[in-house]
Amino acid sequence: MPDRPEIVCICGSTRFADEMRAANRDLTFAGVIVVAPGEADAPVTSDQKATLDALHLRKIDLADRVLVVNPGGYVGESTLREVAYARAAGKPVSFTDPVGPAAPPDANDESRAASGR
Repeated sequence: MPDRPEIVCICGSTRFADEMRAANRDLTFAGVIVVAPGEADAPVTSDQKATLDALHLRKIDLADRVLVVNPGGYVGESTLREVAYARAAGKPVSFTDPVGPAAPPDANDESRAASGR
């Protein structure tokens, strides 16, 4: 194991919470430090969502790379913003599945790359 394990930030729609947990588990067992979206047991207020969104951008700042968990190719508006933020910060971005038409234009080139899948 290197001096400092790789840090990966998981991004994706909250509808894929189970898939993000699985990616977190798989990466963790592979020796990777994982930062992931916060989870809530109940609906969040707009203020809480704004706080969670801002916090997730800081998680991207900490990461060496970003993994977008996007079963079926779905990438929502919030995740698109996170991908744009990560790329602007020079972070490599990969996707677990080929992306649908709403994704960034070059996203398909990076699908499955470095996702471990």
